[in-house]
Amino acid sequence: MTHVEDELNSQPECWTRAAAEAAAHAAVLPAPGERVAVVGCGTSYFMAQAVAGLREGAGQGETDAFAASEFPHGRSYDRVVALTRSGTTTEVLDLLTRLRGHTRTTAVTADPDTPVMEAADDIVVLTYADERSVVQTRFATTALTLLRAHLGLHTDAAVADARAALAADLPEGLVGCRQFTFLGRGWTVGLANEAALKMREASLSWTEAYPAMEYRHGPISITTKSTATWMFGQAPEGLAGQVRATGGLWVDGGLDPLAELVRAQRLAVAVAAARGLDPDQPRHLTRSVILAP
Repeated sequence: MTHVEDELNSQPECWTRAAAEAAAHAAVLPAPGERVAVVGCGTSYFMAQAVAGLREGAGQGETDAFAASEFPHGRSYDRVVALTRSGTTTEVLDLLTRLRGHTRTTAVTADPDTPVMEAADDIVVLTYADERSVVQTRFATTALTLLRAHLGLHTDAAVADARAALAADLPEGLVGCRQFTFLGRGWTVGLANEAALKMREASLSWTEAYPAMEYRHGPISITTKSTATWMFGQAPEGLAGQVRATGGLWVDGGLDPLAELVRAQRLAVAVAAARGLDPDQPRHLTRSVILAP
């Protein structure tokens, strides 16, 4: 078993622990009414998109998501939350350093022995969700679960669905598709973006991600019998039928959307195996991006 397989299989346990710990971290996480920005790089940026969607949807306050390198310094926020598994990513550390003394910052990380411990004002460390694989799985979903629970939106059903996602067979014919499109609505757009990234990283697949309603505004033209379209959450009325009419494979996300991401992680590993690739050693990637000064 690869590291990434072992790590993605451990997610139900990690989510249960993160949800149980959320109340203990409440003082350093965004309070209702605060104007908040959530930042990250790569996978963490897409989790930031999901967090922002969840928080605004829950009426807890204006919330934006940015890649750490693209943070708009002309805007004012009550708190900036940085998601960083490694605690060493250059763009995140540079941003936190620049914000010090001006904006309160919280970093959610997996490694307590890294520079982010000094760069952020407040820290949440999820050591049990750290990973050996370059490809992120459990840290990303555990950090999101922590913040989802903080918002009062996590349920035991999400964990049960994650177990189901790990146990059930993938849809027939899915691994053999040559192109994969992931769709979301609201907070699940971030999950769709992350699913597409997982497929690219682990299996070098041709993947795309869109807000579901945008798929009909051009991208559906690529859909054919060798493609798959996977919906995270409730699909817009009529979209499934339109995709099936093209001959493409429609995957209906019937589980909790975060559990659907677990299924997509499994697909990335399965496609990598079918293509003779090692998902623990993705091409041109490292665990953390550290830029030379």
